[in-house]
This record gives sequence, structure tokens and C-alpha cells, in this order.
Amino acid sequence: MSDSLPIPRLVRRLLLVVVAMFAFGFALVPIYDVMCQAFGINGKTAGAYEGAQTADEAREVRVQFLATNASGMVWEFKPVADQLSVHPGSSREMRFIAYNPTDKPMTAQAVPSVSPSKAAAYFHKTECFCFTQQVLQPGERIEMPVRFIVDRDLPADVRHLTLAYTLFDITSRQPPVAVVDQASLVAAKESLQ
Repeated sequence: MSDSLPIPRLVRRLLLVVVAMFAFGFALVPIYDVMCQAFGINGKTAGAYEGAQTADEAREVRVQFLATNASGMVWEFKPVADQLSVHPGSSREMRFIAYNPTDKPMTAQAVPSVSPSKAAAYFHKTECFCFTQQVLQPGERIEMPVRFIVDRDLPADVRHLTLAYTLFDITSRQPPVAVVDQASLVAAKESLQ
């Protein structure tokens, strides 16, 4: 006598496992959001802010800036300064430097996050390099600004914020257009004649 399960029973169990795995895949996003909220990580920021506020000169908040590269991204990427002290309601700016050390054009996308996560709703970017993709030619270096306002309604217990960017190489999905200098263009035309 065999110890194995009958075929119909085995098929039902395997189908149940497949359905459970599929359901778990859909549950990952809400689980991730709950975990981020509970541990105060990966605070998502909104798009461009268009409001105006008056500065609260009686209060000061320290904003720290971090820049990291995702796996496979070779650019040099860093903020001009590590942190700023800001008065909630006032508009401030920080510049980030990006450098493409390769011999080919590349396209990048920066993804921001704010921590603690409860402060993300109170951090408003009025202009940000993260709103668009960045294309750098070989050896090109640029300064990219982020202009922001820390909302006056930021909870009083939050005295320190961190704005972190992760830079991703998206060249394979969004190929850049290479810049051709005039001499190369003339040489290419002459070789065709």
C-alpha cells in the first residue's frame, strides 16, 4: 500500500497553496505600508506643493539630507550640505550634486522618502529633481535643487526630519539621447559621402 495522497486530494491542496500565494502577493502592499508606519520608515512624500505659508520664527526644525545609490547605479550623488535648520513655514533650498563617471549617457530617477514617516505629510517640495528623470552625458556633473517647506502644522514633538533620496539607473527603460558635438557630426557626414 502506498503512503502517497490520492491525486484529486493532492491537486486540491496544491491549488489551495497557489491561491494562498496569490492572495499573499496582493496583501504585501498594505502590509508594507503598515510596517513602514509602525516603524517610521519610508515616509512617502507627495508631488509639488503650491501653497504658501508664513514662517514660524519661534520654532526651528533640523532637516538632514541623505543620498544613496541603488544597486547598479554608478553615479556620484550627494547633497551640498548634510543638514539645515529651518523655521516651519519658510521656503528653503538644498542642492544635490550628481556626476556620471561613465563613458556613456545615462538616465536616472531619484526616489525620496521622509522620516519619521508621520512627518512626511508636513514636508512639502515646491521644486525637486525627483519630479523628473535626470539625463547625464559622459563625464557630466550637475547641481540639482530641491526647494521645500516644512509645514507650520508639523507636530511639536518632531524636531528632526530626514529627507533621503535613492538614485536608480533607469537607462534600460528610458534610454537617453547622446549629445553629439559638431566635429563628430561633420566627420560622420564626410564618411557617408
